[in-house]
Amino acid sequence: MNTQNKIFEVPLYPYARAADQDAARPARHQVVVVGAGPVGLGAAIDLAQQGVEVVVLDDNDKVSFGSRAVCYAKRPLEILDRLGCGVEMVEKGVEWNLGKVFFDQRQVYEFNLLPEDGHKFPAFINLQQYYFEEYMVQRVEALRAAGAPIALRGKNKVQRVTDKGDHVEIEIGTPEGAYVIEADWLIACDGAGSPIRQAMGLDFVGEVFQDNFLIADVVMDAEFPTERWFWFDPPFNRGQSALLHKQPDNVWRIDFQIGWDIDREAELKPENIDKRLRAMLGEDIKYELEWTSIYTFQCRRMEQFHKGRVIFAGDAAHQVSPFGARGANSGLQDTDNLGWKLKLILDGTAPESLLDSYDVERIHGAKENILNSTRSTDFITPKSETSRTFRDAVLDLAETHDFARPFVNSGRLSVPCTYDGSPLNTADALPGGPARSRPGSPCADLPLGDGFLLDRLGARAAPRFQILAIDTDAPAAFAAHGLDCEVIALSTRGNPLLKDRYLGDAASAVYLLRPDQHVAARWSAWDETAVAAALARAIGKEN
Repeated sequence: MNTQNKIFEVPLYPYARAADQDAARPARHQVVVVGAGPVGLGAAIDLAQQGVEVVVLDDNDKVSFGSRAVCYAKRPLEILDRLGCGVEMVEKGVEWNLGKVFFDQRQVYEFNLLPEDGHKFPAFINLQQYYFEEYMVQRVEALRAAGAPIALRGKNKVQRVTDKGDHVEIEIGTPEGAYVIEADWLIACDGAGSPIRQAMGLDFVGEVFQDNFLIADVVMDAEFPTERWFWFDPPFNRGQSALLHKQPDNVWRIDFQIGWDIDREAELKPENIDKRLRAMLGEDIKYELEWTSIYTFQCRRMEQFHKGRVIFAGDAAHQVSPFGARGANSGLQDTDNLGWKLKLILDGTAPESLLDSYDVERIHGAKENILNSTRSTDFITPKSETSRTFRDAVLDLAETHDFARPFVNSGRLSVPCTYDGSPLNTADALPGGPARSRPGSPCADLPLGDGFLLDRLGARAAPRFQILAIDTDAPAAFAAHGLDCEVIALSTRGNPLLKDRYLGDAASAVYLLRPDQHVAARWSAWDETAVAAALARAIGKEN
């Protein structure tokens, strides 16, 4: 193992006896999060920054072994920026916008995932999951040192969860024996196998695709550009596919499609992996294997993402195939959607029924991800000779014909979800407004003075509803339904991107923005009655 990977071996949140273990009666916490992966830590940091008391439990005490999730998209990076660790991850990660697709030995297509200017973050970064988790653990420690109500307990394994109606009872096993705590709410981020979901007897339905892929994380000095390269039917893996992209520290992620009827133990032997790597990279290649694994495509989800006072997020709620980078990216969007809603419920500002919108919106996102992942899988792994013939014809045409390129699907990469049809949306009232910023959409970033628009929205310490008044008059502040809304007045003079992304053909606009930077409503001018009604709807007080 390389010296940079000693992070795997060092407990970052080692077991320490908590005061709860010596309490005469079970201690009560506002929120307990189960799972200290990217999604669980994201949920905990989000809540702690809002002043919500949260305890994170994990049966491990280290970051994940192996790079696992690698690709992080622009929208999750924007979320991570509000969590206080986005910039550090971008600085460490490998930025990329360009992807190339090869058929046999020919390049047939390339795409740019961020063809427009004016964004703080790149389309994607590649960053090993162990680094990702390390930055998040460091953020937890920084918050705790600053007095935030957050605790991270390693070697604390949840053994039983009982929903008591107005709270959840949790039995936890530790190296020093079991203890019991209570929580107003429990967020299960305990992975695709989710012991909590299974113990509660909840569904997890979908499709398992009959194909396997070998991951090899390879440390090597190579001259490949920092792009995503995907091969269909390459000479080094005939009849199958392969993927190559770069991570920090000269680690390269290589995926080989290897078929369904395989001997897993044999495929993972170093000598057999070596044959595949040398066929791809050349006999003279010098490398070191950092991590290997075999995975199978699976696209599954729960029918409902919360049951009583237990809420599911990330892979515990939905699972998609890795191509397209939709796992951790969509999980972070789960927590971004959930955090502000749970805060309002805990404060008594919003009814508990607001959680129903978490189900509606994030199931919408999960369906979108599963649809795209299924289509990618069907294209990458044709199920019949007819499908393969069609796929190969599309690849041939894509080399010279623009019309064929949108049909090439080597994994439609993660994009932010627009919550069309959400019960929290107010009907669009901005004639001529851009479709990209319609109600339900995440706000598009753009330069604003010496910073960026998203730096002004959804503030880290106190996420709140905000109002954008663009080229029109509005009050300096607005309050309704127990919420104080910040009003931000902007002008499009000298800022064509603001006009393009928020006005379109309209002369002016007023936007109501949620704490997660999604548009709740928009109008052409200020209307206090309409804004108040839209705010009530956005917190679940009106439908």
